[in-house]
Amino acid sequence: MGAPHCLVCNVPVFAHGHLLSSKNLGASKSVLCNPAPRKPQCDILRGGFEGGHAVKRMEGEVRSVRTETESGGSVAVKEEGFSVKVLKGSPLPFGTTARDGGVNFAVHSSRATSVTICLFTLSDLHKGKVTKQIPLDPLLNKTGDVWHTFLAGKFDGMLYGYQVDGEYCPEEGHRYDASCILLDPYAKAVISREEYGVLGPGGNFWPQMAGMVPVPDDEFDWQGDLPLKLPQKDLFIYEMHVRGFTKHGSSNVNHPGTYLGLVEKLKHLKELGVNAIELMPCQEFNELESYSYNSVMGDYKMNFWGYSTINFFSPMIRYAASGVKNCGRDAIKEFKMLVREAHKHGIEVFMDIVFNHTAEGNDMGPILSFRGLDNSVYYMLAPRGEFYNYSGCGNTFNCNHPIVRRFIVDCLRYWVIEMHIDGFRFDLASIMTRACSLWNGENVFGNDIEGDFLTTGTPLNEPPLIDMISNDPVLRGVKLIAEAWDTGGLYQVGNFPHWGIWSEWNGQYRDITRQFIKGTDGLTGAFAQCLCGSPHLYQEGGRKPWHSVNFVCAHDGFSLADLVSYNQKHNLANGEENNDGEDHNNSWNCGEEGELVGLPVQRLRHRQMRNFIVCLMVSQGVPMLTMGDEYGHTKGGNNNTYCHDNNVNYFRWDKKDTSQAAFFKFCSLMAKFRSECESLGLEDFPTAERLQWHGHQPEMPDWSESSRFVAFTMVDSKKRELYVAFNTSHLPVIITLPERPGFKWEPYVDTSKVPPYDFLADDLPNRATVMKQYDQFLNAGIYPMLSYSSIILVLSVDGNS
Repeated sequence: MGAPHCLVCNVPVFAHGHLLSSKNLGASKSVLCNPAPRKPQCDILRGGFEGGHAVKRMEGEVRSVRTETESGGSVAVKEEGFSVKVLKGSPLPFGTTARDGGVNFAVHSSRATSVTICLFTLSDLHKGKVTKQIPLDPLLNKTGDVWHTFLAGKFDGMLYGYQVDGEYCPEEGHRYDASCILLDPYAKAVISREEYGVLGPGGNFWPQMAGMVPVPDDEFDWQGDLPLKLPQKDLFIYEMHVRGFTKHGSSNVNHPGTYLGLVEKLKHLKELGVNAIELMPCQEFNELESYSYNSVMGDYKMNFWGYSTINFFSPMIRYAASGVKNCGRDAIKEFKMLVREAHKHGIEVFMDIVFNHTAEGNDMGPILSFRGLDNSVYYMLAPRGEFYNYSGCGNTFNCNHPIVRRFIVDCLRYWVIEMHIDGFRFDLASIMTRACSLWNGENVFGNDIEGDFLTTGTPLNEPPLIDMISNDPVLRGVKLIAEAWDTGGLYQVGNFPHWGIWSEWNGQYRDITRQFIKGTDGLTGAFAQCLCGSPHLYQEGGRKPWHSVNFVCAHDGFSLADLVSYNQKHNLANGEENNDGEDHNNSWNCGEEGELVGLPVQRLRHRQMRNFIVCLMVSQGVPMLTMGDEYGHTKGGNNNTYCHDNNVNYFRWDKKDTSQAAFFKFCSLMAKFRSECESLGLEDFPTAERLQWHGHQPEMPDWSESSRFVAFTMVDSKKRELYVAFNTSHLPVIITLPERPGFKWEPYVDTSKVPPYDFLADDLPNRATVMKQYDQFLNAGIYPMLSYSSIILVLSVDGNS
């Protein structure tokens, strides 16, 4: 793939597990990631502050600790004015919990032989020093597989990690390494580098990380915030990137590229008509994970998208204006402020969450957290310890293992209860339906069930994790959206185990609408299904139209403007010789490749963009628009921009406010129109009582292979009736409208018209004059449609009848 190489050992970066997302693979052809497990060969992966991935226990760097045993099984630790009493503590809950007089620590590790808590001050962390080590006594501080203690004392400004010792035997699935200081999977804030994209001391791009030790009374003023609980059928989702949304200079916000910067631009989303934002990954990840020089761009590649999670409980600290201030507590408050202020604008907040793999990669990847605590529990392993690679990113999270599924449910509950999140989109969610390593009845249910043995990774009809989430008393009240496929070939669109709760990214909707609107033959019937909410996918399973999340474009793949401007991907800027990214985009450049084209091609492209917006807004189901498409953002034909922290991915406010303002207005008007129509967000699939199909003549639809025309009428309690038609032929047509005695058809939308006449809004200054120009056609019961255009007419009372 022309992969970048490690700057330290010259090993391909992909070998370290540095793939950012399944989307940039042409490769995840192999399910087994590493047929020959071995210890990491690069100093950067072996641990140590000097190497960067983990703290090594080096002489002279760990301060001596004097302990003395006290009565009652407690231990007092005193040093340089810092004192703490080590008590037994509780094995539950997992993680760190502030209580009166101190903090409880609890971490799961099934085969550890010793566990040591490492405490840091922020300054010591940056200097490469452990402030204090507290070894745990397995007789006092271990219950089952949980190591725990209560540390009595004050921990303001303190951070922590774990040193865990045990057997290093990869062929048996164990990768314990006492030289590494590990992150607690339940840490609520993770501290490492302070500034986004800036290397650590000594040019280190993987400095030691540590979790925030909680303190009591760390409250946030929610100002009475409550869940909006918007009906799912009424949602309009906006997929967005926190940093990319306001980082460009034209955003003119006080805190560009941050949670607070997003808060400053909520008005834009409200104006667009959005009532739900889906945040691309903003749990702690390392944007320097694939840091390598890009000779094409003359800069360094970043993990911009963030699909490589380090810690699932911590918000991305470097998306916070406050950075590491107050050990990350202020960053948590900034995230909460974003949610609170979004709710005030009537906007729900969803998180794109990546439970299919972690940043630890394959066998050459770093030992950061899960791998050093319990590799054989947290990852899907083959019998000889190899990592299964259903994610395409080096490892696969062992989602249906009892410990792992409990972790996932705890994590989701935390974001709902503590952070007021309204929903989740699960990246490569099909992995969450696969059988865990060593799957059998005893492993999962506590008793052996004859004949229940399944191969690791086998798709399950009733996966325990999905069952737990679907029936959890907290999580049943939030929106759950599955990306119902993975890179191991499991495609479950329409068949994801759902319990009547789960929605899906409808990949079939994307593919069919792209092909039909560019003029592909033989798709009228499939396109009609899309307009109806894809009943062929969801109705038989008992789901509703709003279980289909409809989208034309997403963060990966072409933007909407590029979809109508490029026939081929143009990914040279990624530095991978155009070998990355999807080759089958169902795009059409409208006659000429690229941005510098003639006026007729430009007009056709604008028409096609409006056609896609009309399609989204008149389809049953939940429409989703990706950031920037509302003004026609271009990425120059790059359909895999995972590595660019620059204008390629930044929202261009200067474009939105100037040259593309007309398209933004069209998108806003279409969203408003949809919200005003009772019939465009139905509780159930439309029936013949309200929906009627038409062709060039009323009630005569043409479903033939050569047809490129679809039209329908829909009875609407608020608008009386709608007439919607799509002509994706290269030829214009004259259509005959259905007769409605006593009423007349009034034009609202015609994508063939130039702005602002593409949408005849009620407040259009010369609307009455424009409407009269249609009379000669409408009085005759006909309407002319240009090639590649769509229209919406609304039934009104005929004053002349």
